[in-house]
Amino acid sequence: MDLKIGESVYIQSYKHDGSLHRTWAKALIIDVLEDTTVAVNDHTWVVESDGRRWLTKEPAICFFFEHRWFNVISMIRKNGIYFYCNLASPSLYDHEAIKNIDYDLDVKVYPDGTYVILDENEYAEHAKMMHYPQDIMNIVEKEMHELIEMIKAKKDPFNDHCINDYLLRYFKMVEID
Repeated sequence: MDLKIGESVYIQSYKHDGSLHRTWAKALIIDVLEDTTVAVNDHTWVVESDGRRWLTKEPAICFFFEHRWFNVISMIRKNGIYFYCNLASPSLYDHEAIKNIDYDLDVKVYPDGTYVILDENEYAEHAKMMHYPQDIMNIVEKEMHELIEMIKAKKDPFNDHCINDYLLRYFKMVEID
């Protein structure tokens, strides 16, 4: 992605039929790796497809991958780090926003490392309604399996060390501003 550390960017998530699913008003780019962009949103407005608006409550470190069919949002709360993983198309940046297509399935990871798969019924319903191609469904399901293996192995970003390093980097960046 053609982004630079310190830039602010919008985030937009779509559905397979092209409809807008959710937007985040802004996120601060804190790292740009070969195929991963790391951004933080903190007390940021989120707008849902139905027009509902809400403000994020805590810093969230977001990992957008150019070649993986998921993105990861880590939420730093008083009782630990939670991860919310969206099965989605690889993310891209088009000089307007970081964008991806949300494929419904989510994995929520708790501070103790346990996880739960969410929205399986929504995935099945939308697959029929929006005519998800079988090859995309195969990719999404394969990527979910690989995501769960990463979670179990506590590979980056699924460990406190990784998240705490990025959180410190974020605090240093906003302290300078």
